[in-house]
Amino acid sequence: MQTRSRRTQWNAGLISGLLLFLVIVLIAVVAPIAFGSAAEESGTRQGPSAEHWLGTDTAGHDMLLRSLVATRLTLLMTIGATAIAVVAGVLLGTGVWLMRGRTREVCLRVIDGMVAFPALLLALVVAAVLGAGGISAVVAIGVAGIPYFARLTGNLAAKVSQQDYITTARLLGVKNTRIVLNHMLPNMAEPLLVLSASTFAQSLTAISALSFVGLGVQSPAYDWGKLLNEALPSLLAGRPYQMVGPASLIIITGIAAILIGDGLAAMANPRSSTKRAPAMTVPSGSVRLQDDDSGFVATIKDLKISAGDVPLVKGVSLGIKEGEILGIVGESGSGKTLTAMALARLLPDGLSSQASRLSVDGLDLLGPVPARRMAETVALIYQDPGSTFNPSLRMGTQLTEVQTTHKRLTKAKAEQRVLEALRMVRMTLPELRMKQHPHELSGGMRQRAMIASALANEPRLIIADEPTTALDVTVQADILRELKRINRDYKTSMMFISHDIGVVRALCDRVLVMYRGEIVETIDAADLTVDRVQHAYTKSLLAATPDINDPLPAHKQTYTGTTAGVLHV
Repeated sequence: MQTRSRRTQWNAGLISGLLLFLVIVLIAVVAPIAFGSAAEESGTRQGPSAEHWLGTDTAGHDMLLRSLVATRLTLLMTIGATAIAVVAGVLLGTGVWLMRGRTREVCLRVIDGMVAFPALLLALVVAAVLGAGGISAVVAIGVAGIPYFARLTGNLAAKVSQQDYITTARLLGVKNTRIVLNHMLPNMAEPLLVLSASTFAQSLTAISALSFVGLGVQSPAYDWGKLLNEALPSLLAGRPYQMVGPASLIIITGIAAILIGDGLAAMANPRSSTKRAPAMTVPSGSVRLQDDDSGFVATIKDLKISAGDVPLVKGVSLGIKEGEILGIVGESGSGKTLTAMALARLLPDGLSSQASRLSVDGLDLLGPVPARRMAETVALIYQDPGSTFNPSLRMGTQLTEVQTTHKRLTKAKAEQRVLEALRMVRMTLPELRMKQHPHELSGGMRQRAMIASALANEPRLIIADEPTTALDVTVQADILRELKRINRDYKTSMMFISHDIGVVRALCDRVLVMYRGEIVETIDAADLTVDRVQHAYTKSLLAATPDINDPLPAHKQTYTGTTAGVLHV
């Protein structure tokens, strides 16, 4: 059984970072209470000893105790500076995209200009204007971090603000504050948490730097930066041990924040294997199933997918044989793509799935499978070639990514393999296409490039999700011929998803008909005719297929939703 749950997406980096940070927080809470008085006791300067592990400073203060006691003030100042940067940055970054016309452009250019100004230099200017002191340092670092956070937040908000639900909310007269709180921030929460963790680490070093140069905390108060400043003469005199305490705590706290940020990023990654926790006990790594499924390359048994309490796919079972092209047809929302994405382990966030069996090429996909094995076993050809490729990168960089990342090939070998694949799909001037950007290629060329990228991995299964929908008829025919030739020449199994009955009948060996998350009929493609199909919904689909010789014969029917519910036209 396989279940996706956003409440259990823990990983080693996140756990390690949280444990380290918890230790720092405990020190911040306990140390001033337990060691506050002892840290203020003065005496003579001493080296490291059993009584003073890190020695004492010129006034005889125990450096270890002072480092521990300084944790509270340092953390509070860092949290304050981070809060200023995050809150103001989020408000500015999201607010800009709620503005209109020239006002938005002016604000974006102002943010760009502020980002170009070095943050630490800006903090020094603000601190100098406000005067030396802890509060001034917090404000200075917080203000200096606003442009950076606003720019990154603005990039996230740019995409979210263009979504249909935001437009609808505006048309309905929803206030901007509600749009931000109810629609934009929830859809930006994960990356904003990651950014906040990195901002915390940067604020920590920046505040320590200000105190080190004398613009931060002033005596008699002290933080880690102030302690480093006081220990500087000892370092120059050959006594570096006095700097060990504050320097180590800065490093440990920074590492904790970085680990938390990386852990949150891994949690938010939809391709992370940790997001697919198996409910059954399996050994780590890829698991090869022992029992035979009658020669099936891919097997799905009792697959169920739901969004909360709403079932989307209801107990689907299917198998794809060696060298077979299996077609899946059905109206939009019938569960075709979700079934395929479950097999590719790419279900969207927010959906949960379970199955008694899910395998490709003998690999148990209900357990952990290394990304490299998935890349070698399953390839996908998406519906829209225009949105598949990154418009800012050249085709060669994108087409060789799997080869260099998962197969660990050199750049030259990866390019050679992709060029061979491009020639297989009869791409004209493949060397030139590798140097071009996606917009320089036609839709048919981009789709051929996508197919070539899939072939270069030599997969056991290709999932083609309506790969010809965005293409004109002549290009569609070329792409379908290429898929058929690839299947014939290389015995590659395929799952072909389409709305077009005619295409499925011509290309596929066997067809599954899906309706409302269930398979209602399985039939050989050659028998996909009104006279031979059994289910009324299949008859309705066939009736909807245009026929220039018989545009509206009397026997064509419209399916109303139940087997018995057939209306005669």
